[in-house]
Amino acid sequence: MNAPHNPEVARSVRTGAFNSNVHDLGASKPGQPPVLFIHGSGPGVSAWANWRLAMPVISQDRRVIAPDMVGFGYTDRPANIAYTMDTWVQQALDLLDALEIEQADVVGNSFGGALSLALAIRAPQRVRRLVLMGSVGVPFPITPGLDAVWGYQPSLETMKGLLDIFAHSRALVTDELAQLRYQASVRPGFQESFSAMFPAPRQASVDAMASPETAIRALPHETLVIHGREDQVIPLQTSLTLSQWIPNSQLHVFGHCGHWTQIEHAARFAQLVANFLAEADNNPPHP
Repeated sequence: MNAPHNPEVARSVRTGAFNSNVHDLGASKPGQPPVLFIHGSGPGVSAWANWRLAMPVISQDRRVIAPDMVGFGYTDRPANIAYTMDTWVQQALDLLDALEIEQADVVGNSFGGALSLALAIRAPQRVRRLVLMGSVGVPFPITPGLDAVWGYQPSLETMKGLLDIFAHSRALVTDELAQLRYQASVRPGFQESFSAMFPAPRQASVDAMASPETAIRALPHETLVIHGREDQVIPLQTSLTLSQWIPNSQLHVFGHCGHWTQIEHAARFAQLVANFLAEADNNPPHP
């Protein structure tokens, strides 16, 4: 009997010196760029865990690309790799090159938001529109919630506590989900790379993910900024700042929502993103 398929494992794509695990769904119409989804940085996270509800919806109308960033999920973990924004931005660019994608719409969650922002600043021609959800990328004092997430030491009880921090609604925080995320966090190699990424004092990691204010203010891209009002991991103020600094931005705040907008308000999130990207299909960018 065959072993059950793990939905987190997708196609392997060579990105620079290592292979990336990449979900590649749907098809874009001519002139319509694919959507690159970049996940967050929770313990045991993968592209599938973050985007499993959004990918099937968005991929009905366009191509969706969702990699496990190096150090996370089922992408290779090369020895001695530096877990830095430079490394992750290069991986994203190598992936676009490998798939022969000239330009993509980019959707980033939390850590993935900081990475999406850095990608748009460093390679602006590769990004059409940006969606930043519960995003890092501007300076802020680290929250107790984020410190707990990045300081995670594997146990089922600790994972249950983290899920309470991530989600506003208790209905989402089931024992089954906690068990799944705990098991994901203790797969071989997962915790080793995770603990190496965000050493104490973790404020330094927040600061390292921030892009310069002048560069953010110079971004030409139409940007949708999304945040959960009750987010205990990344403060709402970060999205208020991003929406003030990015000239062509709009801000959507979900009430009764923690850090998992794409899961807690899955249908509304997918519709919001789909509408924002479809608007670009019908309206060429301003000069």
